[in-house]
Amino acid sequence: MDLREDALKLHREKCGKLEVRNKVELKTRRDLSLAYTPGVAEPCKEIQADKDLSFELTCRGNMIAVISDGTRVLGLGDIGPEAAMPVMEGKAVLFKVFGDVDAVPICLNTKDPDKIIETVKLLQPSFSGINLEDYSSPKCYDIEDRLKEQMDIPVFHDDQHGTAIAAVSALIGALRLVKKELATANIIVNGAGAAGTAIGRLLVNAGARNVVMVDIQGALHKSMTGLNRVQAELAKVTNLTQLKGNLELVSKKADAIIAVSAPGAITPAMIKNMNQDPIVIAMANPVPEISYDEAKAAGARVAGTGRSDAPNQVNNVTVFPGMFRGAIDVRARQINEEMKIAAVYAIANLIPENELREDYIVPDVFDPRVAPAVAAAVAKAAMETGVARIKVDSEEIRKKTAERVKLG
Repeated sequence: MDLREDALKLHREKCGKLEVRNKVELKTRRDLSLAYTPGVAEPCKEIQADKDLSFELTCRGNMIAVISDGTRVLGLGDIGPEAAMPVMEGKAVLFKVFGDVDAVPICLNTKDPDKIIETVKLLQPSFSGINLEDYSSPKCYDIEDRLKEQMDIPVFHDDQHGTAIAAVSALIGALRLVKKELATANIIVNGAGAAGTAIGRLLVNAGARNVVMVDIQGALHKSMTGLNRVQAELAKVTNLTQLKGNLELVSKKADAIIAVSAPGAITPAMIKNMNQDPIVIAMANPVPEISYDEAKAAGARVAGTGRSDAPNQVNNVTVFPGMFRGAIDVRARQINEEMKIAAVYAIANLIPENELREDYIVPDVFDPRVAPAVAAAVAKAAMETGVARIKVDSEEIRKKTAERVKLG
């Protein structure tokens, strides 16, 4: 199969991957009167009196926006908003297939964070949530943080948090298999960009006490200069023994390495110097820091990558559809840390202890249980932490999501 030719043929023949379809039929004058004038005035008046009714009376209740400026698209870099559109469109397809969430791809013709923030804020009345996608670091931190402060719907940068949730859930599965605890395991995160820092923060917030962040300059520590604000904050709560040096040095006696960096960053020698039953999750895409086969040959008890052609694929498709499904079902005002941790354990706990294997520590992306479990856990956490507008039985959300999402 020629992937390039087949992919271009698909996109050209279909003219993209999305279309708009009506939920209602227009066959009679009565149909027209209900869907448009004069009947449409009635929901307008109701929403004018109570803006939250827009979640019930319009498509807004199941609609999010997937928004990018095209400055960090996949492994392609800054390719611009037009070239980013196939990815945003594809993301919208994934939202629909895996979570029955309607999503609109929007690519902005500006790299200015202030303009991006202002534009996204102005879109709030039309959507239940915002999925930020493929923004370069470090501006992605400021864009997300400022939007979360100023908006009353969930804002979620999937490159950070979706990746982090997927990685940490895989790590927990692997640690369960090798009978080690998250709190006491020695964990290295190689790569301190958007995804890496999100993984580090989530690990700490989930209870990991021995986390060391590593970037191209070596292990992050409190006295290191040149760090951005997120890295500097992480340096205060990680690497408590103040290790210094590159990945080869600091990975000695590590229990696990999670890498979101560059191809070839992990060598077989590093794995041989780790603790017994080493765990290696190498997520650079499409070429990981070390391949699954190489990691296993070097002695990794558990290996995982972002690739679909090897066991233990760590993929944020297991995260974002269920995350938004649960958040918008309770009309959440934001996605907080408790909701992210709930998603981590919802994914990890889908595999019972007696089913864990070296090649099965994380659910498959097509496992139909994933989105319902994540949606229910996220909704429950949102209600418990007070960010949900409405109360809904989380088990009902699980059941309804399972009915809505038909995979395979």
